[in-house]
Amino acid sequence: MLKEKMVDVLSTEGLNDVSIKHLTDSMISTSLRGTDSHGINLFPHYINAIRSGRISKKPAFNFVKGSNTTAILDADHAVGHHSSYVAMEYAVGLAKEHGMGSVAIKNSTHCGAVAYFGLLAAEQDCIGFAFTNADDLVKASNGRDSFFGTNPICFTAPLLDEAPLCHDMATSLVSWNKIRNHCMEDRAIPDHWAFNKNGDNVTNPHDARSLAPIGDYKGFGLGMMVDVLTSLLSNSPISKDIKPMFTSEISEKRFIGQYVMVIDISKYIDIQLFKQSLQSMVDRIRVVEPLDNSPVMVPGDPEKLSTVERIQNGIPIDEFRYKEYLEISNLFSNCLIND
Repeated sequence: MLKEKMVDVLSTEGLNDVSIKHLTDSMISTSLRGTDSHGINLFPHYINAIRSGRISKKPAFNFVKGSNTTAILDADHAVGHHSSYVAMEYAVGLAKEHGMGSVAIKNSTHCGAVAYFGLLAAEQDCIGFAFTNADDLVKASNGRDSFFGTNPICFTAPLLDEAPLCHDMATSLVSWNKIRNHCMEDRAIPDHWAFNKNGDNVTNPHDARSLAPIGDYKGFGLGMMVDVLTSLLSNSPISKDIKPMFTSEISEKRFIGQYVMVIDISKYIDIQLFKQSLQSMVDRIRVVEPLDNSPVMVPGDPEKLSTVERIQNGIPIDEFRYKEYLEISNLFSNCLIND
């Protein structure tokens, strides 16, 4: 029901059908996985970005092939979920033919959770890597100011008896959307999540201007790696030069870059043997004796558990999102949510 209502609103705004499919599929699957910061909570923002022209309603994709295994996609400011998925499909095709494939994406927009398109590779019996840059929110290690975005990294691989392994992580300690959620709820943030304009640690979310990199200089280095892949390979802006997602004029283009890479496992080893070996690794990790009552998990386990629970009980929406959805319902005369 929720997806149908979202589709109605997006169709009314004139967004093309394929972009609608990828945007709604990504938002809902991401929220089911428990990543609320990048799921349906962003629907109001996407509506505003589409209405203002930041996101192209009918983009014209253009692939420029660099070699048998590389290409650049000019996304024409499409919904990032759509352009990144198309790029991953293209990279999978290259990998199936040549063993490996990679696509750098330029002139894109916010793509939600990179797991959405990262998982596509694993579903095709490949290993997948997916990256995106973003506006500078992560404080430079030992610096006062931010330089790189949260610049997430996603690694996926197929398992034998269950949904693929998926490690989707930001290179910051938390996402900026978590800071925004605490602001809206007027709740203090944990120590060392964020810093003020002087680079000092804060617990008041309203004072936050930058985020902590995960693992200090190590996470900052990973963020730099992501920027090299997503920016420099396609001659796109680096994080420091990207327009902010929420505080810049909503009509301004952001020129975000993404990057995907795919390895065809069968070009190295029998795919079933690989799946058995990875499944064995995962199973052995899960039976490691835990320190407390919480089980030892592998990357992606919390998301799998969340998906099962939320399919049964629904996706929760806080009162602030409820009000935003109610405003959209009234604006479009669409019962997206009932008062």
